[in-house]
Amino acid sequence: MALIVQKYGGTSVADTDRIKNVAARVAEYHRRGDRLVVVVSAMAGVTDKLIKMAKDITPLPSEREMDMLLATGEQTTIALTAMALEALGVPAMSLTGAQAGIVTDGVHTKAKIKNITPRQVHALLDQGKVVIVAGFQGQTPEGQITTLGRGGSDLTAIALAAALKANLCQIYTDVDGVFTADPRVVPTARKIDEISYDELLEMAGSGAKVMQLRSVEFAKKFGVVFEVRSSLNNNPGTIVKEETKDMESVVIRGVSLDKNQAKITLVGVPDRPGVAARIFRTLAEAAINVDMIVQNVSHGAASPTTDLSFTIDKPDLPKAEKVIDGIRKEVGIKKVQANQAIAKLSIVGVGMRSHSGVAARMFDTLAREGINIDMISTSEIKISVIIELAKADDAARAVHAAFLGS
Repeated sequence: MALIVQKYGGTSVADTDRIKNVAARVAEYHRRGDRLVVVVSAMAGVTDKLIKMAKDITPLPSEREMDMLLATGEQTTIALTAMALEALGVPAMSLTGAQAGIVTDGVHTKAKIKNITPRQVHALLDQGKVVIVAGFQGQTPEGQITTLGRGGSDLTAIALAAALKANLCQIYTDVDGVFTADPRVVPTARKIDEISYDELLEMAGSGAKVMQLRSVEFAKKFGVVFEVRSSLNNNPGTIVKEETKDMESVVIRGVSLDKNQAKITLVGVPDRPGVAARIFRTLAEAAINVDMIVQNVSHGAASPTTDLSFTIDKPDLPKAEKVIDGIRKEVGIKKVQANQAIAKLSIVGVGMRSHSGVAARMFDTLAREGINIDMISTSEIKISVIIELAKADDAARAVHAAFLGS
């Protein structure tokens, strides 16, 4: 008898027919004697509709109230899933994140899990019930509902698997696993059988939608081996685990494309110690994550200035502009420019550590396609570039063909 944590994303529970399909799959595991905790997302499109309704009322709604609103999406799905299982004769009970013992910090819309005390989950499992848990949400020690950010249901599942010491964690989605690129953009993309935590971390951080970044970090920290697979068939998925020696033989594991980026350029920033720290500390205090940063070198003026560019998630742009406007006079910024017509293209692979010439090959490929590079960022196993949004898909296909074949 195995203890299994399964997570089903929004497309897997998109309507009542798909919820019934999920229930039938869960019922099979239950009938063979497994103990199951099932984490579900909101039905596909529901979260976006809730956000639109909030924005129709006010352009900048309270983040506390946004958490109250968005948490209702998952609560709808857990109740319907429990009903579908009960209809199949499988005893089940739904729990909110708070009821499942998920305790978070107080950062609304992007909360971090502080601890999990799944006493009620254990009690229900001991009663022979399938436990359906609302993903994406938790509760502060003071009782405030919080959400974990987009893709937070993945984090809920991984964290519960760690806390429950589950034998298996399965992340069900609408694709067969992790691919070498987004198949909707690169038709020749292939499924990866195994991938390391670090590779998937870099791919998730570079725009790959298959897993939330923080959930992979959590899995690596607590050694949770998990499988990404499709809820629409029984094909084997992609196993995510610690790096093994044979993984280094593959130079590039995958190509990621993030079209959800925006670039802010601060023109005429005083070039003196402490200015950059003031700017980025203020952004951090507003819970705005900065990705790539480029600063131009100033030359020879009596009061030297520089231009400072950085990228953020596109939804954070209005808040970032407001934050920057609040310190603009104090810091002495002459002009603020924003550009949403950009994308981040990345190549990832642990094999880059032992193979030279990877960056040159990527840049040559983009040059042949007539694609200009705006910003560059590298890590030990990743190279990322900012390019024009209109050419992003062509760039991804060309780079994938250069490293992984057409």
